[in-house]
Amino acid sequence: MQVAVVTFDGFNELDSFIASALINRCREDGLEAFITTPTPVIRSMNGVEVTGQRPIEFAAEADAVLIGSGIRTRDVVADDRLISMLPLDPTRQLIGSQCSGALVLARLGLLAGMPACTDRTSRPFVEAGGLTVLDAPFHAEGNIATAGGCLASQYLATWVITRTLGEGAARDVLDYVAPVGENRETVDRALHAIRTGRPALR
Repeated sequence: MQVAVVTFDGFNELDSFIASALINRCREDGLEAFITTPTPVIRSMNGVEVTGQRPIEFAAEADAVLIGSGIRTRDVVADDRLISMLPLDPTRQLIGSQCSGALVLARLGLLAGMPACTDRTSRPFVEAGGLTVLDAPFHAEGNIATAGGCLASQYLATWVITRTLGEGAARDVLDYVAPVGENRETVDRALHAIRTGRPALR
């Protein structure tokens, strides 16, 4: 099973790298994520240059697709050519967005009739498109999910792992990466978030 972490120029490192790194903890179980880019090399919002692992066309064949955010997402959704390179299909793919990535899902017509999660900066632009934005870090309906806030990328990754390999695999990954002494809280918080849209309170 392959996951395309779609990453555009001006991307937020936390979004793409956290999701990719968590999912890639499952390589031995057959689940692998790839940084997927529209050009061979892209630059992050903080000037970090990254070579893509897969071209953007890979998103159409991946089992799951996560759309990251960045400072140029509104330019992405205004680019008809670029959008046409993302013929995503929620009937056979898990599809999620992080923060301003919700604008991409909306542009693709994948959020019709459902609320979305996004970050505070992107919220007015998402709402301007007629969507309801939730005050929550994560929301999923069927094969579509949105996450809001950079560190909510852990919830998006947890959702993909749970949906493809089961909750046990997600627990193992979260337990491994959790801050020392906060293992149980980290695991419970993430799993509660993908079940309810809100982290568990302690």
